[in-house]
Amino acid sequence: MPLLLWAIRAFAQHPRVGPIVVVLAPADAVAPPEWLRALLSDRLLLAAGGEVRQQSVANGLDRVPPGPGLLLIHDAARPFVGRELIDRVLAVAERGEAAIPGLPLSDTVKETDPAGLVLRTVPRERLVAVQTPQAFPRAMIEAAHQRASEGSETRAATDDGALCERLGYPVRIVAGSPRNIKITTAEDFALAEALLAEVPA
Repeated sequence: MPLLLWAIRAFAQHPRVGPIVVVLAPADAVAPPEWLRALLSDRLLLAAGGEVRQQSVANGLDRVPPGPGLLLIHDAARPFVGRELIDRVLAVAERGEAAIPGLPLSDTVKETDPAGLVLRTVPRERLVAVQTPQAFPRAMIEAAHQRASEGSETRAATDDGALCERLGYPVRIVAGSPRNIKITTAEDFALAEALLAEVPA
């Protein structure tokens, strides 16, 4: 089963999730793979990505139909998101805050110079590694992306919560999930295969 389909299925099966917008490379949005084309409907829509992440998310936001008051933004590279995590971020967004899942850091963190020389050890007690899905009141995230599109911070935004932080919106960390891994390397694929053995098809 394609990696993207695992991520889509997690949201499609959630009782509170309505329209789903999948953002693809422009060529794939025009001519999606056959398995994805067969799933397209009023609920599952496509959008073409931009040059950087912020532009891709903004294009996806533009495709969301009127109606939903809360929006979830997720990286398809995290295929094992669970219902409980979706519930946690939605519960915070309902209170008018941006909700970002995060995990405490277990490794020591060092700041280095470009040559790799250690400058300092960073205290990790208040640091977290963030995940997706991130949940937002719709008006908040749309305003944050509108401002980003007009400014110079477009390329620097690695997550959507950062855009809200810059506008002074409340952004809250909620408990993430160790299973909600991001698949980027060959080693990540090996871990994903081990996790898939535990997931019903």
